[in-house]
Amino acid sequence: MKIVVQLEAFNPGEQLDNFRDQLKSSGALVSFSGMVRDIPGGLAKIKIEHYPGMTEKAINKICNEACLRWELEDIMVIHRFGNLKKGELIMMIATAANHRTNAFEAAEFLMDYLKSRAPFWKKEIGFEKANWVSSKDADEKALNRWKTP
Repeated sequence: MKIVVQLEAFNPGEQLDNFRDQLKSSGALVSFSGMVRDIPGGLAKIKIEHYPGMTEKAINKICNEACLRWELEDIMVIHRFGNLKKGELIMMIATAANHRTNAFEAAEFLMDYLKSRAPFWKKEIGFEKANWVSSKDADEKALNRWKTP
């Protein structure tokens, strides 16, 4: 399992190749990369903050939960912090499994968690105003589908 929280930009193709090259038995590899998007009125930058140590521990916990729910060979999570501009990569996840269903579902689960619960604080700094980003109803609904009865 690879969990990295970093200031620096990363090359998603290179990261995915490295992840794939260390796999031993998987038949499916799913990846997702999230980018900074524009906002109404224009985005100057997004500022992402976190608490070192706490963030990695929280992501590790949810990755372990994903491994308990689905048969996975491996997981990779890369998430940036700092000031990012429109179009820059914020994060990437990759999941590897013997079968695609496990890889796809685990990737969706991890994305829903990262979007709503991972300890990152994001501030959109636009040309007209600045706002801290809060969880949206759609994000909460997506996350709720993974709750066990």
